[in-house]
Amino acid sequence: MAPLYINFNGEILPADSKLLSIANRSFRYGDGLFESMRMLKGQLKFADLHADRLQRGMKALKMDGYSQMDAWFLKDKVEQLAIRNKAKHGRLRLTVYRDSEGLYTPTQNKAGYCLELTPADEPRYFLNDKGLIVDIFTDLPKASNYLSNIKTCNSLIYVMAGLYKAQNNLDEVFLLNQNGFLCEAGSSNVFVWYQNHLYTPALSEGCVEGVMRQVIINIAKKNNIAVTEAQINPEILYEADEVFLTNASRGIQCVMGYGIRRYFNKISKMLMDELNKL
Repeated sequence: MAPLYINFNGEILPADSKLLSIANRSFRYGDGLFESMRMLKGQLKFADLHADRLQRGMKALKMDGYSQMDAWFLKDKVEQLAIRNKAKHGRLRLTVYRDSEGLYTPTQNKAGYCLELTPADEPRYFLNDKGLIVDIFTDLPKASNYLSNIKTCNSLIYVMAGLYKAQNNLDEVFLLNQNGFLCEAGSSNVFVWYQNHLYTPALSEGCVEGVMRQVIINIAKKNNIAVTEAQINPEILYEADEVFLTNASRGIQCVMGYGIRRYFNKISKMLMDELNKL
């Protein structure tokens, strides 16, 4: 396998380069945020939505330079890295951290970044052949506040959810918020098809403001599918006809089972077809 390269603060370097000091704030405090993205046929998908979310997240974390990280910046950096890695398709992660000294209180708010690319062979999004088996992770409810919608580098709740998933031989887990309502999955947003209506947890419920979440909402509305962003009692999972998950890397993943409940995947297949038309 050919060696991979990353973009570290504008410099293309081997992916195994040792670059961060022990004082890095993302390492010490989780003081940063990240974007998970997808490149297909040499193009970054949904660059405008990713840039908008990234800029709003950096602004919320009071990081300088957020206006520079626009859609043009993302597409340009992705194109450079794709050429260097000789890749046409792949998954990307852009990590933005506060490049500063200090303890909890930083001495400045300058931002640094690192863009990583993992090449892939898939030229489109594919629905998973085998539906996911999912359960609820109840040990750590997710708080609902203005940081909840941002993909921050402080991800311990997702790490613990991942351990729970592995220990219980699950494919994925649902997370609840502090009020016991459905929030999101371990690495995705959640959609529930119930009585011919599509529901997804509202941003006020503490879920990450997923780019693919918004794309699927837009696709559903254009295809005359009623969509409601709502407060969702997890008990609905026992009565729903279909449940699926969304994220920017994989598109849509259908859920096969929750407890003894089994689901169809008619709506997720239709939405995936429409997604690939984009």
